[in-house]
Amino acid sequence: MKVLAIAPQPFFTPRGTPLSVYYRTLVTAEMGYEVDLLTYGQGVDVDIPGVRIVRIPSFRWLGSAKVGPSLLKAFLDVFIALWAVGLMIRHRYDVVHAHEEAVFFCRFLKPVFRFRLIYDMHSILSQQLVNFSFTNSKLLIGMFRRLEDGCLAKADGLITISPALAEYAIPRVRDPEAHFLIENSLFDPLRLEHHVDVPVADDQWLYLLDGSRPVILYAGTFESYQGIGLLLRAFAAARSKAPDAFLLLLGGRPEQVSEHHNEAEGLRIGEHCRFVGEVSRELAQRATREASVLTSPRTVGVNTPLKIYEHIASGVPLVATRIGSHTQVLSDDDCILVDPEPEAMARGLLAALQGGEAIERRVTNARALYDERYSPAAYRDKMRRLFDLMTR
Repeated sequence: MKVLAIAPQPFFTPRGTPLSVYYRTLVTAEMGYEVDLLTYGQGVDVDIPGVRIVRIPSFRWLGSAKVGPSLLKAFLDVFIALWAVGLMIRHRYDVVHAHEEAVFFCRFLKPVFRFRLIYDMHSILSQQLVNFSFTNSKLLIGMFRRLEDGCLAKADGLITISPALAEYAIPRVRDPEAHFLIENSLFDPLRLEHHVDVPVADDQWLYLLDGSRPVILYAGTFESYQGIGLLLRAFAAARSKAPDAFLLLLGGRPEQVSEHHNEAEGLRIGEHCRFVGEVSRELAQRATREASVLTSPRTVGVNTPLKIYEHIASGVPLVATRIGSHTQVLSDDDCILVDPEPEAMARGLLAALQGGEAIERRVTNARALYDERYSPAAYRDKMRRLFDLMTR
């Protein structure tokens, strides 16, 4: 069976790896299917046996495509659609696996080229227009919603990545049995096709993880919804009872790092925390395993951060905010859930630092949760059942 996967995003980029696309195509190819992956021109190739990566022109002079809706992405998506038609004319695809907005044009190509359509839904696109401040036009938002709902009704298979998305999508699909909740829970090493010089921070900060002091780790982007300011204020409050604790923050663009570094100085914790900047995935994974406490201080959202699955598998206590992004996966049995405000997070950090039987029990439960629901075996089983349905 021949599969066309369409991912309207940079694949692979050092600053923003579309891990879901990587693992979806990796597992699809492992099942013996021949896969063409159509994606943006920006990025570098990864080594996925059985997968041919096809790129549109990079248009680098227009800048980098960032997360969320933008005029640049709309421009690039026109070329994604044109390239998709060209591929479908030259090849006979049994299944088209459309990620995010690629489903919009695939829905209309489906009766022409007679393929089965999988909609890989990572967000409610009509909501993203508002969440990323792209537009407040009720007309445009309504048009996106109707288009999205029509794609849900026409798709032969549906993947959602979180219970909240599943709850939204299932009433809108033709066959609920064709829906599969497949969380982005894999974090095996990426297999780059060749060495890539990634412009990120060096590893001179690793000495901080030598065990001489308890280290609280944040690893991720520094977008406003991630709650970096909340974490800094919580850490400042916690230091009065844990003066040896150190806060290590990985990620963030230079201007974001500078902003939050100034905030830390204002809170008088500048000497007790370090902003490393963007690091390689391998270094972030190492830090996750070796830190004393992991954090996810996100303040809003419904989609579960990819790093949560790695966190619960790490064997390290996790402190996370009690919001939908987290509670649809986590509970008080497997992590320390706190209200998204500084005092509550400070208490959670202190509890995790102090350890004890209750904390150890949460860590054990978290690992068991990952093994049962989100492990590579569970992920591959869901993908296999989805493609078995496509071949009936």
